[in-house]
Amino acid sequence: MKLDRDLIRAILLDVEARPPTQFQSAAVELDGWTEEEIGYHLMILGEAGYLEVEDVGYLGRELAFEATRLTYGGHEYVDTIRDPEVWRRTKDAAGKVGSSGLQALLEIGKAVGKQIISERLGVDI
Repeated sequence: MKLDRDLIRAILLDVEARPPTQFQSAAVELDGWTEEEIGYHLMILGEAGYLEVEDVGYLGRELAFEATRLTYGGHEYVDTIRDPEVWRRTKDAAGKVGSSGLQALLEIGKAVGKQIISERLGVDI
């Protein structure tokens, strides 16, 4: 299965939006993606250290993971790619260089964010 950048972003934003009292694992349900796609991407985000996830495959589903919370790295990641303009330009840049790894997207997002700040404020960062 290919890594879906938009699904990664959607999952992180979804988990971040949960109330702080909901630190028990919960299923992530997003329109436009299957349970298998979401489960795979939850697993990847857990392996990358951006989310704490729980394997609930024992419930008879394959690739069944639920999110518990964002880690510090997950918060940093979602803060970097939250702005729709930063996200659009990050995806464009990643497509031009043929890179879609999570760490590469984070680094590109940081560079794009700095560029946008410079453009909006008229100062070099």
